[in-house]
Amino acid sequence: MNETTVIRALSNGVNQKGVRNHNERLILSVLQRHGDLSGSDIARRTHLSAQTVSVILRKLEQDDLVRKGRPTRGKIGKPSVPMALNPGGALSVGFKLGRRGSELFLMNLCGEVLFERRITYDIAIPEAIFAFMRDSFEDALSHVGPVTAQKLCGIGIALPFEIWKWGTSDGNTPQEFLRWKDIVFEDEVARFTDLPVFMVNDATSACWAEHVHGRGKEFRDYAYFFISTFIGGGIVINQSVYEGARGNAGALGSLRVGDRDGHTRQLIDVASIHVLEATLQRAGHDPRGLWAQPQDWSAFEPHVSDWIETTANEVAQACLSACAIIDFEAIVIAGACPADVRARLVAGVRARLPQQDSRGLILPRIEEGAIGGEARAIGAACGPIYAQYFLTAHPGPPD
Repeated sequence: MNETTVIRALSNGVNQKGVRNHNERLILSVLQRHGDLSGSDIARRTHLSAQTVSVILRKLEQDDLVRKGRPTRGKIGKPSVPMALNPGGALSVGFKLGRRGSELFLMNLCGEVLFERRITYDIAIPEAIFAFMRDSFEDALSHVGPVTAQKLCGIGIALPFEIWKWGTSDGNTPQEFLRWKDIVFEDEVARFTDLPVFMVNDATSACWAEHVHGRGKEFRDYAYFFISTFIGGGIVINQSVYEGARGNAGALGSLRVGDRDGHTRQLIDVASIHVLEATLQRAGHDPRGLWAQPQDWSAFEPHVSDWIETTANEVAQACLSACAIIDFEAIVIAGACPADVRARLVAGVRARLPQQDSRGLILPRIEEGAIGGEARAIGAACGPIYAQYFLTAHPGPPD
C-alpha cells in the first residue's frame, strides 16, 4: 500500500507505520484550513488515533512548523492546549511576471507578506525582468536576515501561458520580447540561487491565493475569474485547485461569448483590462494610470462604467458556460483593479446572470474575491510551501 492510495479524503488519515510524511501533511493542512486546534480536535478531523497525532505534533513542533497556543480551560479536566501553524516555520518567494508589471513577494507559512517589490513597464524584456528578480530576491534576503532566510523552501513563478504571443497591440513588438519562447526559467534563477523553482500559470496562481488565503475555504467546487490585462481563471474541485495534465486547466479567458454585435469571440478579447486601456488611449488618456499604486480609476470615468457594464455581461455568459461542464456552487471574481471597481463588476455579473439562457443549469452564487492584484505573486509563493508541507489534493467530501 503506497502513500498515494492510502488516503481517500482530507478527513481520513492512517495509523500504519511508513506513512508519517503523509500524515504530517494532513495535520498541517487541517491546521491551515481550520486554524488553532487541540490534539483531540485534530484526531477527530483526521480519523487518526490520539497517540499518532501526539507523536506527529511533537515532530512538527521540533521542526518549528507548529507551536503551542494559549491553554483554554473547560468546565472539567485539565486545560486544553491548541496547536497552530508557526508562521516562521517556512518561507517562500513568489514572483509574478505580468504583461504590464512584475512583483516579488517573500511570504511565510501563514501567508503573511514580509517583503514586496514591484516594477511596471510597457512590455516585459527578459534581461530587465531577471535583473529585477535577482536584485529583489537579494534585497528580500537582506530584509529578513541570514538566520530567517534559511527557512526559504523555494521560488514560485507565475506567468501567462505563452507570454511571447502577447506583444504590443500596435504590432511593433521588440525582438527581445520574443525570446520568452526559449527562456528556461530554472536556468535563469539558478544564476543567483539554488532554491527549487515551481512554475504555474498566472491566473491559476491567483486562484491558489484566493483558495488558500482568501474566500476559497467557503466553497467545495467553484470557478474563479481573475480580470487583469487579459482575463483568466482557475477551477477548484473537491477543495483542491485543479491545474490539469499540462497546467492549463481553467483557461476561462478562452471561453466563447457573444458580443453586442452578435459575433462570438473569446472572453479574453472583450472582458479584459486591455479593452479599457484601448478605450482610454482613443480618448486621449494615458492608460498607464490604471496601474499606478494605489489604484484609483475615478479619473477615467465614464469609460470605467462603460467597461464594467460590458465586462459584466460577457462574464455572466462565461459563468454559465463554465457551469455547463461542472456543477459549480459558486463563481468567485477578482482582479487587478481597485476594490470599488471589483465590487461594481461583481454586482453587475450577479444582476445579469438571471437574464441569461440558463436552461438545464443551476445558477451558481456570484461572489467577490478577497485578494486583489497581488493574488498572482501570493499564489506563486504558495507553490513551494504546498509542495513541501501540505496536501495538494483532497479527493473526498468536505470535512
